[in-house]
Amino acid sequence: MPRLSLTSLTLAALLTTGCLFSKKSNQPKENPAIAGSVEENFKVRWIDKRAAELTAQGKSADAARMQAADEFSQRFLFNLPPQKK
Repeated sequence: MPRLSLTSLTLAALLTTGCLFSKKSNQPKENPAIAGSVEENFKVRWIDKRAAELTAQGKSADAARMQAADEFSQRFLFNLPPQKK
């Protein structure tokens, strides 16, 4: 009798917890606008920082910004359009 009660209590606990077969199938989809916003923010901040470094080394502001933008496009490839697989 105690074995039957223990088995039935265990079975009841497993079935009433709600965790046994619950899988979240409707996961929120990633918003591509967020990724684009983060990438653009990173690009602007990186170019500003690098341009300030180049200006401190004696370059003119326009030349420093152009060089920083060129360095960014060479160093970071995420600013290219996505490649199809």
